[in-house]
Order: sequence, then C-alpha cells, then structure tokens
Amino acid sequence: MLSRYAPADCDISEYFNILCPRDDWPPFLDKYLKLPVLQRLAGVGLLCGTDWTPLYKNRFYYSRLDHSKGVALIVWHFTHDKAQTIAGLLHDISTPVFSHVSDFRKGDALTQTATEEPTSRIIRGDAELGLLLVEDGLTAAQVEDYHIYPIADNEIPQLSADRLEYMFPSGMALDGSWAMEEIRRCYNDLTILKNEEGRDELGFRSLEVAELYCEHFCMIGHILQLNENKLTLQLLGQIMNMAEKAGLLSESDFMTLSEREVIERLDDYTKHDSHAELGRHAELVSASITSSEQRFRNKFGMTSEDAKLCRYYKTFRTMTKIEHTNEALPENEYFCVNLKVKQRYINPLVVAQNSAVVSTDSTNVKSVRLSDISEKARRIIEDFKSYSDTPYGCVKLL
Repeated sequence: MLSRYAPADCDISEYFNILCPRDDWPPFLDKYLKLPVLQRLAGVGLLCGTDWTPLYKNRFYYSRLDHSKGVALIVWHFTHDKAQTIAGLLHDISTPVFSHVSDFRKGDALTQTATEEPTSRIIRGDAELGLLLVEDGLTAAQVEDYHIYPIADNEIPQLSADRLEYMFPSGMALDGSWAMEEIRRCYNDLTILKNEEGRDELGFRSLEVAELYCEHFCMIGHILQLNENKLTLQLLGQIMNMAEKAGLLSESDFMTLSEREVIERLDDYTKHDSHAELGRHAELVSASITSSEQRFRNKFGMTSEDAKLCRYYKTFRTMTKIEHTNEALPENEYFCVNLKVKQRYINPLVVAQNSAVVSTDSTNVKSVRLSDISEKARRIIEDFKSYSDTPYGCVKLL
C-alpha cells in the first residue's frame, strides 16, 4: 500500500499557498511562529515516529509546527478571525516528541487526547506568548481551547481545519496519494455550511469533489488502522517508557528535545560496546524472566530491562515488515500488539441538489451529509468502519 504511488517532490510553500494565498496571510502570524514555545514543534514530526523506522518510507518530514501553521492558515482563510486563527495555531503546543506515540505509551490509543491536557497551562505560563496576545487584544481564554471553534475543530466524522490539514500532508508523505492539484481542487471547493445542529462546518460545493475527498481521507485513515501503524507507535511508546525508567531520558526531555536528539541519544546508548554485548545475550535474558534481577546482570552490570530496551530499540530502527497473526507469538522472540485505535474518517457536508436536507445556513444554502446522497461514499465509509486487521501484529525481535 505504501508503495502504490511513485515518490514525488513536495513543495510545502506551494501547499501553504493553496491553504491561504500569501497576500492574504494573517499579518500577525509570523511573530507567533517565532516564539520558542512554538519553534519547539519544528522538531516534532506529524507522523508519530514513523520517520525513524524503515518499516515506513515517508517521502518527506512534516513537523507539528508545519501542521499548526497550516491549521492557522485554513482557519484564517475561512473566518478571518484573529482569536480562532491563534487558537488553531496553538492547538498542538503541548505535543511531545513522536506526537501520538505519547498517547499510546499512556494507554490512550483509542481517543489519542492524553497529550492535550497541558495545553492551557503552557499557553498561560509563557510570558512571551502572553505579551503578543495582549498586543493583539486577545486573552488566553480566547485561544487556549480550539475545540470551542467548530471551523478549527469538531467531532469525527465532521470536517474541521485540523482534520483537513493533517490528512493532506499525511497522504503526501505516507503513500503519495495526494497530488498537489488534487489538494487544490478539493480545497477550493470548500465553503462554510450549517450542519445538523445548526453549527458552522466546512463542506463541499460539489458532490464529485466531496466523493474524491472522502475516498482519499478514508484511504489514509485505513493506513492508520493497520497493525503496522499500531505496532510502530506502541513499540516506540514502550521504548520511551523504558528509557525514562532507566534514567536515559526524562519526561521533560520529551517536551524539550527534538525527535532527532532523542533518536541520537538512543542510538548512542545502543551502540556502546557493553550494550552490543548485552544485545547478543538478549534472548537468554528474555527467556529467564522468572529468575532474580541479579542473575540477569552481565559482566557490564546491566539488567534485563537494559537488554530489553536495547532489543526493542534496535528492532524499531531496523524492522522492514511485521507478521499479521491470529494469536500472539512467543514474547521472548516477538513484540506483539492487539489494540483498538482511533478511527479517522470523514463524512462531509455537501451542498444539496434538492430539498431533502437537514439544515440551511444563513444564505439559505442547503446541505446534507455525503453518505445520504452518495452510494459510493456510503460504501467507502462503511467499508472503512467495518475493516479489522488480524487480531495481532508481531515483529521478530533482534
């Protein structure tokens, strides 16, 4: 699936210009983008650690800062509202390295919202950010929760700026399924409609484009449902937990170091001669888990947990395939996952072509859910929601 489309160059500046033409960019945006609290996100990847394992062949690196900027541009393009735009820009300000991997390591694979908790505290605690907000006549309360702005965020399967933005670069980077002209076509077809609850929501003017977008979104959402993705995020999450427990990395490191810096530290740790020696004994260590800890120490004084960390990390950095199984494979030889994860799909609004509608907006343009008027979209969405990978995904440990 990830090699279905040929690699292609991606001009991020061209992509941003689609989201909001440069001559219409919010004049206040650049000063916020320069803030250290936001610049940190340049070292955090959108694609949740998949940039660092050969199991994936990501076509380019796209950061959480890029994503945040993209969300802000979309919100501004459709609202020209300063508070909503800055709320969109700041919505991922509390994201740790490897993004949603931290949700997995905290047992939140299903909703993937655990990393959002510190957002308000970070916004209110940053003095430089506070000065800019005052300068623009804004308060922290107006920008600390983008969930209050339906164009910026809403619930699946509705379409929002956040959801719209992350799936465009995800598709371009993961499998190349989004071409720039397709992005332009879909984006330029969008408008603000009223949904079933009378709330603003991004939707499409034409049925054909809405179907194209729905198909592409579900295609990328499908990749995120595969055991490959579950295993990658869960394995990296366990590596982070073990590195923190071993004192190699700290929770504060996950919020201050870049992903590259974390990877380099783990690379150095596993390349050390003593760790290489320990790695050769990892299978013996894993097979002896019922013995006392002292028995697991080798001549370098390292424990079974050290061996496990080395083994997991080397596997993450070299794995190129996994096994799809109905049962878990032996844990002294394999790392296996059996997880339910967040389902990401869209059933967008589209301008109705008849009077069978659920609501109207202020200009009396009628809208309806795509699946209510498109058998093709209904089938795509149902296929996506009913899909289930094998119960287990497993990778052979080094």
